[in-house]
Amino acid sequence: MADRREATEPDRALAVESFHFQARGCAVAGSALYAELLARAADDLEAGGVFAELVEGFEGHPVLLVLPLRVMAAVHRLVLAGVAPALAAHYPSAGGRFEAEGAWRALLDVAHAHAPAIRARLGSNVQTNEVRRCAALLGGFLRVAAETGLPLRVREIGSSAGLNLLFDRWRYELGPHRWGDPGAPLVLRAEWEGDPPDLDAPLRVASRAGCDVDPIDVTDTEDRLRLESFVWPDQLERHARLRAALAAAQADPPRLERARAGEWVPRELAARPAGETTVLVQSHVFWYLPEAERDGLLRDVRAAGERASADRPIAWLRIEGTTQGEAEMRLWRWPPGEDRLLARSHPHGTWVRWEG
Repeated sequence: MADRREATEPDRALAVESFHFQARGCAVAGSALYAELLARAADDLEAGGVFAELVEGFEGHPVLLVLPLRVMAAVHRLVLAGVAPALAAHYPSAGGRFEAEGAWRALLDVAHAHAPAIRARLGSNVQTNEVRRCAALLGGFLRVAAETGLPLRVREIGSSAGLNLLFDRWRYELGPHRWGDPGAPLVLRAEWEGDPPDLDAPLRVASRAGCDVDPIDVTDTEDRLRLESFVWPDQLERHARLRAALAAAQADPPRLERARAGEWVPRELAARPAGETTVLVQSHVFWYLPEAERDGLLRDVRAAGERASADRPIAWLRIEGTTQGEAEMRLWRWPPGEDRLLARSHPHGTWVRWEG
């Protein structure tokens, strides 16, 4: 999920730095294709080339609003739609094979030929629904189930397409540990360090729902294409997981509401039924929320937590990135009002180090 942050129109130097910053991030996260193309796009932008024209007038902070990924997703969407065959020849997601010089020339051609279409997409929020993050989230849900012994009323902030709300429908192979139906439509594999999660916990999902400022409808072809366009073109495993999860979700999609977290969460916390644990969950969301909304959300959850009881408990399960390039999963549960580190993980869930 993403949302517009308060900022002035960026100058070119800041936009250039946002492209360099994202190029470095893609290199670390395993996308050689985007690392190369974004670095070259940064140089073109700095020189006043076509990328400077594409981002001119963009409103908002280019780093906080992840402007480079908005640009590249708009281009990727053209590739996936079959509109840019020369660039598709270099994009593995479209069956191509990446070659730096050829890909860059093709990208420049697409940027010139489709500038209006690309610019029109820059207002679209960044959407990533990385299903493999459930490899860590599962351990958190199992811990809550083990400790409370109650069915889970799962409520997600920044749900995107809501695929992670369906976590209990997937099969998990976490190092040597197994959980879920062997015949599930999606198998999530991750490296696992540390003790096993609470594999024998009685996990039951009473209900599930989520909110997003711009939710993805898994039954809509254009929405599915938009979501896939944000997956990096040379990370084919991520594409395969996303496609499998989207196909499975269409038969029984989760309930999503178009709403801000700050207005939706208090309503959901106020409607807690007895005999269920309300689990508020999020993954890589806080970066996109304005500071005032984050602060208000924290106050609202803490206030509800202080009123929680053994038959109406609240758990807040959060995966957020750190400055070390990894993610932390923390669990804050009322009662007793205790905040704990459960795990560290790769931002896309390729490995989990259990601390719980």
